[in-house]
Amino acid sequence: QMLNMTSDAHLFRTREELEEQEGAYPLGGNIFAGPTGNWLPLYVGRMIWHFDHRAASVEVNAANLHHATLSSAVPDDRKADPHFVPTPQYWVPESEVDLPSGLPWTFALRLITNPTNARTMVATIVPKAGFGNNAPLLLPEDVEAYRSCIDRMVANLNSLALDFVARSKMQGTNMNWYIVEQLPVIPPERFDKVRFGPKSAADIVRAAVLELTYTAHDMAPFARDMGHVDDSGNVRPPFVWDSERRLTLRAKLDALFFYLYGITDRDDIRYIYSTFPIIEREETAVHGRYRSRELCLAWMNALAANTPDADIRL
Repeated sequence: QMLNMTSDAHLFRTREELEEQEGAYPLGGNIFAGPTGNWLPLYVGRMIWHFDHRAASVEVNAANLHHATLSSAVPDDRKADPHFVPTPQYWVPESEVDLPSGLPWTFALRLITNPTNARTMVATIVPKAGFGNNAPLLLPEDVEAYRSCIDRMVANLNSLALDFVARSKMQGTNMNWYIVEQLPVIPPERFDKVRFGPKSAADIVRAAVLELTYTAHDMAPFARDMGHVDDSGNVRPPFVWDSERRLTLRAKLDALFFYLYGITDRDDIRYIYSTFPIIEREETAVHGRYRSRELCLAWMNALAANTPDADIRL
């Protein structure tokens, strides 16, 4: 936990308070500067989703005494703009944002959840910012080890196979730490040992997580740490937000993790997908079929055939 939404509330400023009381001015994106230093956005759990630090902005309706803040889902056309950043309710002094060894990005979870939601475990890589207690962080003891395996960790926690287990452990609406600590996470070294033709599981995961995560300029430090640079050492441009491409990449990751967990029976995989009925309803309404399940089964065959770069089209 970085900042408690109650006991640390004296540190929070709305945009109006920043401009009128702190003399702050925008630096671009969602960062402000002022006489006392920089102010960073305060992320809360509702603002993130799988591989997406721009899932929602926070809208304030002061007239609503019971629920003054609401999530405003960011549409795909806004996410297609790599300069777009979500709008928080509050900003906090940069001096209060303490990340190990000056890390310019970190790894956040979504605390408030429910086994009846579309998905239960939600994790993503996020830029340096303030984080409320409903967006807890996974921080390293060894920063270099953290950098080397963070892609595997976020992919693992966002996998359907792990979410299936997480849902069975949930008894309330909080993804409490004792639940997170019980989850069956694949050891990082196993990703280097398992191969699908010319590529290891580690190669496949790193490429997919990089593309899914690096869709905006504020994640350039993460892209640099993943080695996504040109011959001159400059960070390459962000990947274009493409919902169709993202669905395929996530299905590929789900297929890979089914193999890592030893779940290869196609009926078992169909059953696991059936326990996520909201996703099935939503996809059937849009595509006329449970498309992520079909893509995952197709990728199961492609990986078994040692063709991890197959061009799968449904």
